[in-house]
Amino acid sequence: MSSHARSLYLRYADALRHPGDFSAAASEFFAADANINVVHPFNELAGADAYIAKLLASLQQSFEGLYRRDDIFMAGQYEGNDWVSSTGYYVGHFARDWIGLKSTDTLCYLRYGEFHRIENGKAVESYIHLDIPELMIACNQWPLAMGPGLTRGYTGLIQGPATRDGVFTKAPDPAEGQRTYQIVMDMLWELATEDEAWRPFWHDNMMWYGPGAFGSFVGIEKFSSFQVPFESQFEGWSGATKNNGMTEHFTRFAEGNYMCSGGWPALTGVNVKPFLGQGPTNERVFMRVCDFWRRENELLVENWVFVDVPHALLQLGYDPLPDWQGS
Repeated sequence: MSSHARSLYLRYADALRHPGDFSAAASEFFAADANINVVHPFNELAGADAYIAKLLASLQQSFEGLYRRDDIFMAGQYEGNDWVSSTGYYVGHFARDWIGLKSTDTLCYLRYGEFHRIENGKAVESYIHLDIPELMIACNQWPLAMGPGLTRGYTGLIQGPATRDGVFTKAPDPAEGQRTYQIVMDMLWELATEDEAWRPFWHDNMMWYGPGAFGSFVGIEKFSSFQVPFESQFEGWSGATKNNGMTEHFTRFAEGNYMCSGGWPALTGVNVKPFLGQGPTNERVFMRVCDFWRRENELLVENWVFVDVPHALLQLGYDPLPDWQGS
C-alpha cells in the first residue's frame, strides 16, 4: 500500500475537520474526471466539480458550522489497486432545507462511509454512503414503518470503535490484517444459511450498527431476530462473496483488527415479502452496501453497516424523497 495514498486522504480529512470552504481540499483530493458514486438521490457524479457543487456545497449551505470527524480510517490494496476508506459523521446546525428535508434549526449528525481508489496521487473512483434515513428519523421526517416481520432497532448517534483505535495514520502489522480478513470472509460465506452458520464468528455481545431504517442491535440474539427475517424477505438473498454473477465488491481489505468492504451493488434477492411497507413485487432488488468490522482475538465484536435504503425503495416503487428534484 502506497504511503502517499494514506497521506493524501489524511490531508483531505484534516481540511474537513473544521468549518470552512471544503472545495479547495476536495479539488486537491479528487481527480477532475473522477467517477464518484453517492447514495440516492445524488447517484453518479462525474468529476470533482460536480461532487463539490452538488454534494459538498449543498451540505455546507444547509448545515452551518459543518465539519467532519473520522471514527475509522484505513488503507489497503484490492486487486492491485490502492484504496482508502473511512466512516464517521458530518456535524452541523441544520439551518436550511436539504434535499427535500425541512431544516430543524438544531444540531444534526449525518453518518458517512466512503471508499476511494487512489491513482497518481488523486481519488479516481469513489463510493460514498450517507445515512440519510438516520438523519430523517432524527428529524422526525422518515415516512415509513418497518412493516411486517421486522423490528427497527435503536436509531440515533452511532459510536465509533469501543477501543478508540480505528484511525490508522500509519500501517500496522500486515499479519494482523490478514487474520482479520480471513475471519470476515469466512463469516460472510456463512450468511443466509439455514443453520445460521455465521454465529461462531461473532462475540455473543456483538454490536451491529445498522442503517437508520433498520437500526442497531446489541447481542447476537437481537441481531439474529433482525437478520433472519430480513433475509427471508428476499428469495435467493446473496451477497458479493457468493459469486452469484450479479453483485461484487468494488473493494475489500483489512488493516490490523479492522476490515471494510463495499459493493455497488453488494446484495441481491427477489422481493417475496413486504419490505419497509412495500411489496412484495416478486422482482429482483439490488442493494448498495458497505461494512466496517472490528475484531477482538478470534471474534468479530463491532460492525458498522450502510445500505442505500432510498435506492432500494425506488426499486419497489416508492420514493422517500419525493420533494427533491436536484439541481
